[in-house]
Amino acid sequence: MSIPAARKILVAQGGGPTAVINQSLVGVVLEARRHRGIDLVYGARHGVRGILNEDFVDLTQETSHNLELVAGTPASALGSTRDKPDLAYCQKIFEVLRAHGIGYFFYIGGNDSSDTVRIVAEEARQAGYPLRCIHIPKTIDNDLVGSDHTPGFPSAARFVAQAFAGANLDNAALPGVYVGVVMGRHAGFLTAASALGKKFDDDGPHLIYLPERVFEIERFLADVKAIHERHGRCVIAVSEGIHDASGQPIAARLAKDLEHDAHGNVQLSGSGALADLLCEEIKTRLKIKRVRGDTFGYLQRSFVGCVSDVDQREAREVGEKAVQYAMWGDRDGSVSIRRNGYYSVDYELLPLEAVAGKTRVMEDHFISDSGTDVTDAFRLYLRPLLGSGMPDAFRLRPNPVARVLKP
Repeated sequence: MSIPAARKILVAQGGGPTAVINQSLVGVVLEARRHRGIDLVYGARHGVRGILNEDFVDLTQETSHNLELVAGTPASALGSTRDKPDLAYCQKIFEVLRAHGIGYFFYIGGNDSSDTVRIVAEEARQAGYPLRCIHIPKTIDNDLVGSDHTPGFPSAARFVAQAFAGANLDNAALPGVYVGVVMGRHAGFLTAASALGKKFDDDGPHLIYLPERVFEIERFLADVKAIHERHGRCVIAVSEGIHDASGQPIAARLAKDLEHDAHGNVQLSGSGALADLLCEEIKTRLKIKRVRGDTFGYLQRSFVGCVSDVDQREAREVGEKAVQYAMWGDRDGSVSIRRNGYYSVDYELLPLEAVAGKTRVMEDHFISDSGTDVTDAFRLYLRPLLGSGMPDAFRLRPNPVARVLKP
């Protein structure tokens, strides 16, 4: 005998993995087990593609102990996908959900995932099928509209801040120019996190370039030259999404051949092209010999051992709240995080239309007037998200000894 629709859950993970996305998954599973109205919790392997392929696993059979171990493990335990469903794709998703008698659909993901949830919910309403659809937020880009911040971002920001703190120490020991390229096509939150690695006034990053501001190569070179002359070195944080006044990515402007993703966008992540191109411009035009570049790429998304405890807690809670909203509420929606006081949060269920397909960028008051740094307002915003136990760096005190041979 089949189980009534209202008693079966399907949860999936979409888009780029994060260090805490499994906390949200486990939050859904464990919270669902507490409700009498739920009998089965299924997980779709590799996101919406797994739904189309009916590639499900029964998470009801997982032990609580193993679920807790998985929760503390970065990346997507169910697997993910970069598929961006259109209406026809979502109609097939709905057909599968109805065929399996799914009553609750939870999708953990970013902008595209929220739009998928919106379309599937509309299909269910039009068909008169009782399906509750909840989007659970996730993205290291921190670009979801309606939330103070997004699970996954704090841990990635913690990695970026620590990585630049280390790069700065290296650069101070062996002076030169260092360029670090960070993820972020449209929003510069993650690149801006590099500023939290600074301790002393002359620490890097000395220059921060975000996609919220137009990038001019001539001004960039002038900035680098001025910093290098002042400090004898220069550490630069650059978002992969920097663009010129026409909106063309700088990587595409400087490079001859670049890959494109499934949506036709220039492939920015996972390529070292931008760092190499900027370094070459500095070497060639400023005649600085020691110039090095790194592309953080996928390292910042699921780095083991660099996770914010605040991020872990909140990622678990958005999963739990999603189930509570689904069981006790009467509408579909997207779970959002709202900040209260210096640092505490509440959760709210936003209409899917308010989040789906929209992109948040860094607010102007977070970016300095020069456009190459962040403000104290951003530092105050980000610091509590990084969690406890941030490492610190120290210097030897300058106690010079008088010269004997050279006056």
